[in-house]
Amino acid sequence: QVQLVESGGGLVQAGGSLRLSCAASRSSFSISAMGWYRQAPGKQRELVALITRGSSINYGDSVKGRFTISRDNAKDTVYLQMNSLNPEDTAVYYCYALWLSHNYWGQGTQVTVSS
Repeated sequence: QVQLVESGGGLVQAGGSLRLSCAASRSSFSISAMGWYRQAPGKQRELVALITRGSSINYGDSVKGRFTISRDNAKDTVYLQMNSLNPEDTAVYYCYALWLSHNYWGQGTQVTVSS
């Protein structure tokens, strides 16, 4: 089992920035991939950013150039730096981990961007 604890969501004005953090209960060296998905009301959950154990990174098309994912293996934590936020980024952001071929999710943190 992997527990994921997220922090850093909140309310921000358009053009602003936020940083999300996700701490894992297991060593990040044992986790194949960690990252973030988001789900807006009435929409499907979508990929935001994913980083593998080998540090390969994938971003969702809508966040490329604005969001940056990073990983601190010493703290077993993944970060999502979100810049140039716009109202379309409003969603619940979920931390994700792939461990031993099983998917794990955090409880979600709300990000709201006002226009």
